[in-house]
Amino acid sequence: MDVEAAKQIGAGLAVTFALAGVGVGIGNIFSAFISAVARNPAARTIVFPYTMLGFALVEAVALYALLIAFLVLFG
Repeated sequence: MDVEAAKQIGAGLAVTFALAGVGVGIGNIFSAFISAVARNPAARTIVFPYTMLGFALVEAVALYALLIAFLVLFG
């Protein structure tokens, strides 16, 4: 196997596994938000900022995975 091919496979696997985890995390965050608002609609203004914070932190994992993939490919 060529080194370039191994780099591409490694970068692809890194992004694939990370984005699978990110997808599960985002799904959990928003399902919990919808459940919380369905139980108590008045709490929406309290819960929504925490939901967006959680979304941003989970989405940062995807950006880190992309950075690692670029480092593997071009570093």
